[in-house]
Amino acid sequence: MDASTLQEAAAALLSAYETGKPIAPLIETYPAATLEDAYRIQQRLVRHWAERGDEVRGHKVGLASAAMQRQMGVDQPDYGHLTASMFHLEHQPIPIGGFLQPRIEPEIAFVLGSRLRGPGVTVADALRAVDFVVPALEIVDSRIQDWKISIVDTIADNASSGGVVLGSRPTAIGDIDLRLVGCVLHQNGEIAATGAGGAVLGSPVNALVWLANTVGPLGVALEPGHVVLPGSMTRAIPVSPGDTVVATMAGLGSVTAKFSGEERP
Repeated sequence: MDASTLQEAAAALLSAYETGKPIAPLIETYPAATLEDAYRIQQRLVRHWAERGDEVRGHKVGLASAAMQRQMGVDQPDYGHLTASMFHLEHQPIPIGGFLQPRIEPEIAFVLGSRLRGPGVTVADALRAVDFVVPALEIVDSRIQDWKISIVDTIADNASSGGVVLGSRPTAIGDIDLRLVGCVLHQNGEIAATGAGGAVLGSPVNALVWLANTVGPLGVALEPGHVVLPGSMTRAIPVSPGDTVVATMAGLGSVTAKFSGEERP
């Protein structure tokens, strides 16, 4: 895709954000689009937001489970950016009208204490860079109609990012085996899904290592204070106005997201 076509695709996604109206899959409109093209479109979205003062505060890893990779026909994860406006306070109403087709996923969020930059990052480097972990809920969303996404669509659409809710209980990474952390996801008091940390590339730490080594050659470092979401421990569940979702993680505590009943105007 040439520069003008990349910008055209980015503009279509930005229009979906602003109007609340999803667009047709990009892979249908631009069938020759590659993964590299998709990341270039994502970068244009991030630049657009940064120019308007929305600072990058972290990254997310998507397609971190073997099942999702098989579904998408890929053999590696993808990544997106987390900006300041995506973070929501626990227990405070989140206006659901700010999303198009929201779903929610439980994750173990890393908060970095030191800079992490690849290539060459090892598990030891990643563990040393983490200040603490907290339970988190990621709100995933798609600007593509009916979630009919290919790998190109989700990457271009900032890895289907929507929002983040962080729990308030920090845990030192050396105090817990993240592979063995079990999770129960409740929606309005009913069990909606269960999972464990080992579902995320064998260990969430592996996702952090992959991210640092993937974005490092692009000139991007994971900075102190940045939040990294390594991937979901369960399937994503749709959310509606008025929903309350709670993720309880063994040894890490819980995190709660509440959605207001306000639809998009």
